[in-house]
Amino acid sequence: MQAASRESYKVAAERLDAYARGAEPSAVASTADDILSVATLLRREPRLRRALSDPARPGEDRTGLLTGILTGKVGADALDLLVSLVSGRWSAPSELLDGTERLGVEALLAGAEKAGELGEVEDELFRFGQVVSASAELSNALSDPMAPAERRATLARELLAGKARPVTVRLVEAALAGFGGRSFIGALTRLVELAADRRDRQVAYVTVAAPLSDEEERRLGARLSAMYGREVSVKQTVNPEVLGGVSVRVGSDLYDGTVLRRLNETRNALAKR
Repeated sequence: MQAASRESYKVAAERLDAYARGAEPSAVASTADDILSVATLLRREPRLRRALSDPARPGEDRTGLLTGILTGKVGADALDLLVSLVSGRWSAPSELLDGTERLGVEALLAGAEKAGELGEVEDELFRFGQVVSASAELSNALSDPMAPAERRATLARELLAGKARPVTVRLVEAALAGFGGRSFIGALTRLVELAADRRDRQVAYVTVAAPLSDEEERRLGARLSAMYGREVSVKQTVNPEVLGGVSVRVGSDLYDGTVLRRLNETRNALAKR
């Protein structure tokens, strides 16, 4: 987002946090669903996106248009948050859509936090991403933009039935819709990071040839926390192809101490002789 859009989103996000602190988790979840339904509407109606983000129209006109469309169709709390969002300045219609999606997702995460489930939701999202990534057939079925969205959502719900919380399923549906213009796996990864960030944690993606023990994972997490000055949520992927050692990615930082990397470096050095 450009600066004006970021500031408009920040105002609405702060309003969301204030609302979530005093609301029941179920009410926050319902508000999140309403906001995400409006994001779906904005994705489907480009003319409406343009009208609601048009800088030439006074804020009162834009919020009046929104209120006229949504009154009686979404809850009062969702409408209040959406009015706050639309009343700001947006650099492009696409950024208003991104902001609405993000606000709905943050509302889902806020509800999970209020219910004491945010850590579990973060783990469920990561594990589902691993399951999908491990199967080319499943990945293609869920990521195919030509397949009807509802069919892909039904498949995801069937896979997650009895294995994930309702809020996790709803977040997966947001990822299937292309949250933030990302691929499905990219959207899931971003959702994991947003969940961790709400818990004031950094995500460390760790790749190993064999699973780390609980103690090894704890020590690695403690070391990374000391390095970054923030609690670290370790997300472990097992890939026998790395042969041994460990690869750690935190944000844009990559620490690759795998045997595979060292073999590749040796092979490249020999090839230059």
